[in-house]
Parts: sequence; C-alpha cells; structure tokens
Amino acid sequence: MRRDLTSSQIDRQNILNNKQALSEIQRQTQFQGIIFEDKLCFTKTMVATYFDVEIRTVERYVSEYQLEFEANGYEILKGKRLKDFLQCIDDQDVPDINVGNISNKTPQLAIFDFRTFLNLSMVMVESPAARTLRQIMLDIAIDTINQKAGGSTKYINQRDQDFIGAFLQEENYRREFTDALHDYVSMGNAKYGIYTDKIYQSIFKEKAAEYRQILKLSARERIRDTFYSEVLTLISSYECGLAEMIKTQSEQLGRPLNNWEVSDLFEAFERLPLWKPLIVSARTKMASRDMALRDAFHFQLEEYIKPLETEEYEKFLGEAGDELEKLMEEHQDVLFRLKESE
Repeated sequence: MRRDLTSSQIDRQNILNNKQALSEIQRQTQFQGIIFEDKLCFTKTMVATYFDVEIRTVERYVSEYQLEFEANGYEILKGKRLKDFLQCIDDQDVPDINVGNISNKTPQLAIFDFRTFLNLSMVMVESPAARTLRQIMLDIAIDTINQKAGGSTKYINQRDQDFIGAFLQEENYRREFTDALHDYVSMGNAKYGIYTDKIYQSIFKEKAAEYRQILKLSARERIRDTFYSEVLTLISSYECGLAEMIKTQSEQLGRPLNNWEVSDLFEAFERLPLWKPLIVSARTKMASRDMALRDAFHFQLEEYIKPLETEEYEKFLGEAGDELEKLMEEHQDVLFRLKESE
C-alpha cells in the first residue's frame, strides 16, 4: 500500500523505530554532521541548509511537531552538555558556516540527532530535498525488511522465538476441535469452515478467505503458518475451550448439537470477560506488525494499528530471528514430523 509519511505518524514512527533500516539509511546517505555522545547530530542551521529552507521554517516545524521530535531525539543543550557539544565542534574542525553562529556565550542550542533529522524530513512539504529523502527512506525500509525475510514477508512471523512452541502445539488443539465438531455436532462438513471462520472473526474480525487475500496467500499456502505466535496461541485456546464445551453439552443432552445450539454456545463462549484483553492484544499485534513488516493493511483492525516498537523490530529482524530462521530451515522436516506426532 502507498505510504504518506507527511500525514501518517504511524508510518513515520515505523521507520524511525526500525534500527536496521536507520543504520542502512545512514550508511547509504553518508550524511556529514557532528558526532556527539556517539550519535550523528545537526544544528538548526545545518538542517535548514540541507533542506534549503529558512531557519524559521525549521522552527515552525519544531513548534508544530515538538512532542514527536522530542520523543525521537530532538533536544535543547545547556550547561555542561552544551560545552561538550561545542568542544566536539572544535575537535572535529566543523566550519562555522555549517553549524551557524555559535559561541561560548550561547546559552542553549537545539540539536537534531539523525533520527530527528529524518523525522523532520518526513513532515517538511516545502523542500524537494526532503521529498527525495522520504522516498529513499521508504525504499530502504522496505528493502531491509524484505532482505531479512528472505524476499518474502509472508512468514516473517516465524522469526519469533515463541513461534516454534505455538507451531508444534496448535495442530493438537485443532484436532481436538475438529474431533468435537465431528463427534458432537449434527451438521455436514461445512461446519469445519463455518466455525473456524467464527473463531477468526471473533479474534481478528476476518474470515479465512479475507485474511488469505490480505496476505496474498496462494491456495497451497497454509494460513496458520503465517500467524504470529500470540494469535496462534489464542486460536488454540478458543479451539480447546470450545471443544470441551461442545462435548460437555452434547453429553448432557444425550445427543449431538444442532447448528443453533452450537452458535448459541459459541456466542456465550466469546462473551466471557477473560477474552477481552487477550483479543485486544492479538488484534493490536496482528494489525501493527502486518502494517510495518508485511505492508499489509487489515481494514477491520484499523483502530488497533500502532507504531511498532523498537523491541518488536529487533524480535523479527534482529540476530535472534536470523538464528531461528536458520534453525527452522535446517530442521524443517524434523519440526513437521514432531508436529504431526503431537
């Protein structure tokens, strides 16, 4: 989907929280600035010069987006830290014309670190340089995720170390559910798809076919192999609980349940208060991760989309994910045999 960084704070933060993408952007752009406290930093004058705007334009954006910029590294230096910064300018022999009119008598100084410099470029609409940088950032962010995912993000969920446990267990709970439908519900084979869709809709508001379309899955690709571990575990909890309730009610009545009775039971089950926080969490994770990592938009979950935290990017794009992906590739046959034996 097309991303507009100038209008979407979520899209902006999803790039700024992605350390791998930021490192690659910095490597490819090779911007020159002032190294202060191990970070690349810029003064207001440097920023205005690069974007070819007046300083008051930069100040206007700082005023408008102050909270967002501060959260991403913009700050005002005073006292000892200001003196340290000025010393860095001297030590790194940065020309005065680049940093602006600064002296030892300057009481305070605003600086942009690399993250905030990019943040500013995301919202500045007057500058052709900012527009070009926005496109570079988007391209690099997408390429970085695709490279980490081996060219396809459909199975990026499997780079989470919690996935294997959920993956190995879910078939067992699935079998309990389908066995309960088979043994205790007097409906045709359509019941398996009908009640699977009911579970999916209860948890993330989409039927299997809708989810498949959003992720562009082929008929041969198994939907559950793309679920995040938290979603997979919640589905398993639904199936395990429903299987027991269906069996219990059928045995109490001494006969199989009809479709009306199963539907009433399901509605009572999904209204249990214990599901609410788990469902909100699952919807937030699915919608937010898919937007950031898969470039997939779940329209029904739009209200749950949030920027992905840095820790989330590290979980799916970091070294632990690399090691897990390698492990799963090397032992894929063993994992599937273990799953089938559950």
